[in-house]
Amino acid sequence: MTKNVSHIVFGGGCFWCIESCFNMLRGVESAVSGYAGGNKENPTYEEVCTGKTGHAEVVELIYIPSIISYEQLMEVFFFLHDPTQLNRQGNDVGSQYRSVVFYSDENEKIKAYKALEESKKTNRWKGEYVTEIAPLKRFYPAEKYHQGYYNRNSVQPYCSGVVEPKIRRFEAHYGAKGWLK
Repeated sequence: MTKNVSHIVFGGGCFWCIESCFNMLRGVESAVSGYAGGNKENPTYEEVCTGKTGHAEVVELIYIPSIISYEQLMEVFFFLHDPTQLNRQGNDVGSQYRSVVFYSDENEKIKAYKALEESKKTNRWKGEYVTEIAPLKRFYPAEKYHQGYYNRNSVQPYCSGVVEPKIRRFEAHYGAKGWLK
């Protein structure tokens, strides 16, 4: 029996944290770090880091809508990063760290805008939202060493100092809601 799955691609800063968190959610089959939104085919991490490719660090989720909805995934997305920071997340600065949701069809576009408005109503983030909502042209998976990076490198200074605190807040919040595997 084939599962009914959907996908979503978005970026909210460094993909190591976003990927790790989404892989913990019930109903998420996979979260893959990668690049989207730019003009360079098959970009490398080094090329994306220059900010000249137009790509953002993103995560592509394959999920089961009967277990977790698009709207729930968007709620998590807006929880995990600050959508009011233009081309940055904390000390990570550059257009590759922008807040962005890529949609595949008109229905997803409508849902993305609605989720953005719902997030604004929570007053979690102070300031004007700068999240870009754009059509998905192509998703490029990141190099293999980026996949599951946090799980293999949790003691690395960036991971322990930046990624881990975000993951702990995520686990506390969404664990209490019963959304974790």
